[in-house]
Amino acid sequence: MEFFISNAYAAPADDPAMAGLLFPVAILLAFYFLFIRPQQKRAKEHKNLVSSLNRGAEVVTNGGLLGKVVDLDENFVRIEVSENTFVQIQRNAIASLMPKGTYKNTLKKIKQQNQ
Repeated sequence: MEFFISNAYAAPADDPAMAGLLFPVAILLAFYFLFIRPQQKRAKEHKNLVSSLNRGAEVVTNGGLLGKVVDLDENFVRIEVSENTFVQIQRNAIASLMPKGTYKNTLKKIKQQNQ
């Protein structure tokens, strides 16, 4: 039968188990560097922001309220959103710190528009 069909010899195989695991490991690494790591970095920055709050800081909440921190405790922050108007929110609801003077300038603009 060797006359019609030539013998097939197996090529030396690389490690097939490693080749089969290479693609899934590459996908996991891509997910880690594209999604998980940046999210952990943002969470760490937000935790530092929330822990560094102090009286007089001007903040924006997750809901978009701009205000000035009047009082704070371990879990809650009291924010002045307008003259003699206060809102009490959880610390984690603070989205970002604003530069000093932002709140004061916004109040001036509102007063000028109302006159």
